[in-house]
Order: sequence, then structure tokens, then C-alpha cells
Amino acid sequence: MKKLLFLLVVLIGSLLPNTIMAQLKFTGEMRPRTEYRDGYGSLLNSDQDAALFTSQRTRLNLNYTDAKFKVGLSLQDVRTWGDVKQLNLSDKNQLMLHEAWGEMLFTENFSLKVGRQELVYDDHRILGDVGWTQQARSHDLALLKFKTDDKGQLHIGLAYNNDMEGLKDQLYKTNYKSMQFAWYNRKYDNFNFSLLFLNNGIQKNKSIVVGEEDLETRYSQTLGTHMNYKKDKLGLTGSAYLQTGKDASDRDLSAYLVSLGANYALSSNFKGNIGFEIQSGTDSNEQNSNFDNKSFTPLYGTNHKFNGHMDYFYVGNHTGNVGLVDAFIGGTYSKDKVSFGATLHRFATQADLIAAGEKQDNYLGTELDLSFGYKYSKSVTFKMGYSQMFASDSMEVLKGINDAEKGASWGWMMLVFKPNFLK
Repeated sequence: MKKLLFLLVVLIGSLLPNTIMAQLKFTGEMRPRTEYRDGYGSLLNSDQDAALFTSQRTRLNLNYTDAKFKVGLSLQDVRTWGDVKQLNLSDKNQLMLHEAWGEMLFTENFSLKVGRQELVYDDHRILGDVGWTQQARSHDLALLKFKTDDKGQLHIGLAYNNDMEGLKDQLYKTNYKSMQFAWYNRKYDNFNFSLLFLNNGIQKNKSIVVGEEDLETRYSQTLGTHMNYKKDKLGLTGSAYLQTGKDASDRDLSAYLVSLGANYALSSNFKGNIGFEIQSGTDSNEQNSNFDNKSFTPLYGTNHKFNGHMDYFYVGNHTGNVGLVDAFIGGTYSKDKVSFGATLHRFATQADLIAAGEKQDNYLGTELDLSFGYKYSKSVTFKMGYSQMFASDSMEVLKGINDAEKGASWGWMMLVFKPNFLK
């Protein structure tokens, strides 16, 4: 039924006058990706075999713009090749509503955007769309957008989540219960900076009696800045964030993230980069309710973009752990339709990693990430990559793998089709 309704909208749109069609944008995306995972995300035991599979994301995007409002709709289907029978009666993969929002344009400088929408700010570190994952991330919220002047803008987001319509408050576990943020950005000729404050509430049941509820929302606060400087061939980036308040376990939270990076265009086609990131952590022997939580959590960022493509850290893992020190160096080359990229990461713990009462070496391992891209046409791109993790003994301890294959690797290939159906 959803597909039928959507096709009907497209058919009606095709019959509209050109003046209306100019305000309508109908695009799509289809990207099958084959992956070979031999230690992706964590080390494998020596008796475990690598995984090989193909996943696919298919999207239909419809946007309409009027003088007083905008509307956006994004439907997507995510599946793994082979997870549905060939003689299929009922597809277990349902169409997902990735985005569905409306935006009221009160003035040129003030608008209100409500509904399911992506949140992408700065370098994606705290709020990002997680576009690498096939499902990606979106939020249900109201977003106030102000243009303060020619160089500044302020966004204020407000969210409050429930599992269903109800007659009383019920324990909510799916996402955050409540979230509010304010983001201010200011741009100059060679320099721009952003300020972020985010209040994140996780709901918990304090009652120890089975069947009883004593609900409490525990709030943490993340505040900080992201900066960019660019002049001629040199670019500099820096970020600094603090986290305070309470974690989900009601422990006091005191954590930080600091990063600094530099890139330089050595030629018209080649750019080199170098930098580091430190995320604070909690000593292994203090990771219980008797101690403060010193581990930084990057919350709702695009974590695959940072700390190595093999996702050993902060991609559904490593939260509340010993932190991370990531030093990296790399470069990108692009010419005509071809692009290459290479980055080398050195990982270490920020806090003490302790096992059997003994402090472990803080060095975790080194990862090499390689990527290649070829633009076949305006709407079709081929991409591939290979990553190798050279893990240390401390990585085995961190991941809890006793008999690990330390030479973990990951390879992938992806075709990306992005048609514009109205052109």
C-alpha cells in the first residue's frame, strides 16, 4: 500500500504544470555493498571464520518547496541479499521512514522544522547522519532555525520520545527519552566556529520491585566547540567538548574530548593530513557504580568517520570504557573521475587498562585504511576499500578475546546509483 501511494504521488506530480514541477524534487539512491569481514569491529577467535555478504540500501526521496513551507519525505528499504525467499509471499523487510518533515518559513531568517529528520552539524562528531550504515540515523524532533545575521545562525532542537500513545508515562528504552540542543555557528573569510550545548536524558526505572515503576530521567550535558581555519593551501581543524551531569547508571559524569588536525594541499590533486584525538576514559578497576564515570561518549555522531574504518571504537561498542588516544596521518589524491585515500591510525588507551590486577600496555594497535573511488557518470559511482588492523596483546584484553587472530582485515566494494527522476 505504501509503495502504491508513493507511486500515485509521483504520477500526479508528472502531470503538474512546469511551475509546480520546478518546486518538486524526486531523487533516489540504490547502493549494494559487498563486505568481507575478518575481524571487523572486534577480533575473531582463531577458530572463527570470516563473514562475506552483500547488503543494500534503496531510497526514494521527495522534496517540495513553496514560498511559505518545505516538505521532505525519504523512504528506504535495507536488506541483506538472500534474507528473503525467492518465492516470496511476505517480505520481512518493511519500508522504513527515514525522513518525514515539514518546515514553516516564517521569514527569511526564521523557520520551524518538525518531524523525522537527519541532524548533521559541523564534522558529524556529536550529531551526524551515520550515512555509512545502510539504515543511517534520523531523529523525531522540532527544530527552530534562526539566521542571526549574514555570518551567524542559531539552531535549537527539542525532542521528547515515547514508544506509543498512552494514558500514563511508561518506561522508554528505544532511544533517549528527552533531548534538547542549541548550536550556534559563525563564519568569517578564513575562519568559522560553532558552539554546541546538548542536554541528553535517558529514562530508567529506579524501583527494585518487579512489576513496579519509579521512573527517572537522568540527564548528561555535552558542551563544546568546533573550529575551522583555511588559508591558501593550509587547513586547520580543532574540537573540544566536555561532558557532565549523570550517566544512565546515575553515576557522576566528568569526561572530555579534544582533537586537532591539519591538512595541506601539496599539489592540485594531492592533500596530506595529520592529527590526533583524545577521548577520556575510566580506569578498568573503577568501572562500577562506586566511582565517577570519566568516559566520553560521542553520542549521536557519525563514528565510522573517526578512529579507523574498522569501527573498533564507539560504533555500538567501547562506551564507558578506557577512552582512546588516536594519532593519525594520511592523504587523498583525486584527478578527473578517480580518487584514492590512505590513513594510518595508532591507537592507545587514555585511562589504565587493568587485567588480573596488572596494568596493561596502553598501546592497542595500528590500523591502515585504504579507499578508491571512480565516478562512472554523474549519477553512478564505484567505491571500494581495504583495512588492516595490527592488534596488540592489550587489544585482546580490551575486546575479551583469549585466542585472537591479531591480523584482522576488512574489505568492501560498493556501487552507488543516485538518479534524479525528474531530469
